[in-house]
Amino acid sequence: MVTARPDPAAGPGGTVEPWAADLIRQLAIPGLIDVHSHFMPEQVMRKVWGVFDRADEVYGVPWPVEYRADAETRLATLRSFGVVAFTSMIYAHKPGMSAWLNEWALQFAAETPGSLATATFYPESGVRDYVQRAIDGGTKVFKVHLQVGDFDPRDRQLRDVWAMLADAAIPVVVHCGSGPAPGRYTGPGPIGDVLAEHPGLSLIVAHMGAPEYADFLALAERYRAVRLDTTMAFTAFMERLAPFPDGSKGSLREAGLRGDVLFGSDFPNIPYPYADAVDALVRLDLGDQWLRQVLFGAAAELFG
Repeated sequence: MVTARPDPAAGPGGTVEPWAADLIRQLAIPGLIDVHSHFMPEQVMRKVWGVFDRADEVYGVPWPVEYRADAETRLATLRSFGVVAFTSMIYAHKPGMSAWLNEWALQFAAETPGSLATATFYPESGVRDYVQRAIDGGTKVFKVHLQVGDFDPRDRQLRDVWAMLADAAIPVVVHCGSGPAPGRYTGPGPIGDVLAEHPGLSLIVAHMGAPEYADFLALAERYRAVRLDTTMAFTAFMERLAPFPDGSKGSLREAGLRGDVLFGSDFPNIPYPYADAVDALVRLDLGDQWLRQVLFGAAAELFG
C-alpha cells in the first residue's frame, strides 16, 4: 500500500499518493481531470456492482471491483489520486430512469466540490423536456451507454436531443464501441450516422472506442468536436480483451496533442488499481506534452 502525503493538488485537508504527486509535479499541472468516473445513487451502484460480480457469465472474464466502498470513502480515495475534477457518470437501461437520475446527479454536483454535473437520457416520451431541464440546471456533460441501454442512437425521439446538445456545445460521453461485449447498436456505424446529421456534436467516445479504435480515431480526425476518453484502454486488463493496434499509435499521438484524447478511468468499477490506468498512459511514451493534454489540459479547456 502506497502511503499518502499532503499535497496542494488534493484540496484543503487532502492528501495525494506519492506516485500521483510526483507525476503532477513533473508535468506542472494542477492535478488530473477524470472525465469517466461513476457516482450514482447507492441502490443503482449496488446493482451495477452486481453485474460485475457476474462478469464471468456476462463478459467471460472475472471483474472484481477494486474500489467498492461507500460514497464518502470513494470520494476521498479519488482525490488521493490527485483528481481535481471528475464526472458522476450515470446512464439508463430502460425508460423512466433518466429524469430522476439527472435530479440526483445535479444535487450531487452541487454538494460535491470538483464534480462536473452529469446527466443522461434515453429514447422515451418526454426526453426532450428533461434534457432541457438538465441543461438549464447547469449540466456540464451527458452520458449514454448504447450497449447497456440497447437503443439505437438514431432513434427519432433523440433527433432533437442531439441537436440541443450540439447547439449548447455540451459534451456527451457515449459508450458506442463494441467492447467488452458487442450490442445491437455499437460500433462506429450508428453513432457515425448521428455525427453525419449533427457534425458539430461534442461527442466523447468512451473507452477509446474499443475494440474499434482506428475507426473512432478516424471520426475524431473527421469531426472537429469528437474526442475519445482513455477509460481502461492500454491497461493490461484491456489489452488482453481488446489490444490497441500498433499501427494506430501515430494517430493516437496526433489526437492527444490536438486535445482530442481525455483521461478517464471508470472508477470505482475497475478490476485493478487506479495507478495502473495512469501508468498505462505513461508507458505509451508519447511525451510529456501529450500527457499534459490528456491528463489535464484538454479537459480543462473543454469544461472551462
